[in-house]
Amino acid sequence: MSNLLDIENLSVRFPTRSGTFEAVRGISLSLGKERLGIVGESGSGKSMTGRAILGLIRKPGEVTADRLEMQGESLLDASPKRMRAIRGKHISMIMQDPKYSLNPVMTVGDQIIEALRTHEKVGKAEAYKRALEMLDAVAIREPERVMKLYPHEVSGGMGQRIMIAMMLIPNPEILIADEPTSALDVSVQLQVLEIMDRLVRERGMGLIFISHDLNLVAGFCDRVAVMYAGRIVEVCEAGKLHEAKHPYTLGLLNSVPDLERPRPRLEALQRDPAWREAPSVSAML
Repeated sequence: MSNLLDIENLSVRFPTRSGTFEAVRGISLSLGKERLGIVGESGSGKSMTGRAILGLIRKPGEVTADRLEMQGESLLDASPKRMRAIRGKHISMIMQDPKYSLNPVMTVGDQIIEALRTHEKVGKAEAYKRALEMLDAVAIREPERVMKLYPHEVSGGMGQRIMIAMMLIPNPEILIADEPTSALDVSVQLQVLEIMDRLVRERGMGLIFISHDLNLVAGFCDRVAVMYAGRIVEVCEAGKLHEAKHPYTLGLLNSVPDLERPRPRLEALQRDPAWREAPSVSAML
């Protein structure tokens, strides 16, 4: 079975007054119909990887790769018009905070319907019906009432579920979730993750789940790629994340509380300069 996404030697660079800054440095990964977690500290290149896949790196930023393909189609060679068609229809991305992703002057219903009609030729009545069904699928009660609301009238948890509905209504093959639960409390986090997990499994999609929460990723994903300074330093099965070997991964695990393995004192992460220059580990299937 072919992969949904294949990336080889992907780099993202930005010119600065002091020289070129490399946000992503030669990473390789592939995605099948699975849940791939990408974890690391802020600034490790996680979000830049997701944005590069979707062609959202603006000039003067530069994206290069030996291979960046979606089911055999090169995303690097795609025209701006083709990339607009790919975004949403084939690859969708959920941003961190729905309050900044939703249009404040459009109702929830209008935004979901627009996301569908941009990629499919459907009538208004059919689009409205499917939008209601999608809101129901993400566990929003009274979807007809919610369709008429504006983003400032919904809670953070509901806003995130609305974003999930918008991103999934065109039926994409790949979903990139960039810390989709970071702004939510723990109980709402679990609800949102359960909804995403169910929808991804039912639709046979590939999911790239970007997060800084290792324990969350370990319980939610199938594989985990750990990023440091723009490179992948370790790849492992999510269920065996606590058996990781790289000192950076171990440092991240030891720096956060673990209710199953309580420790009297959390460790501060000690970084080795050699990690930065070590070659990137491949996360290809």
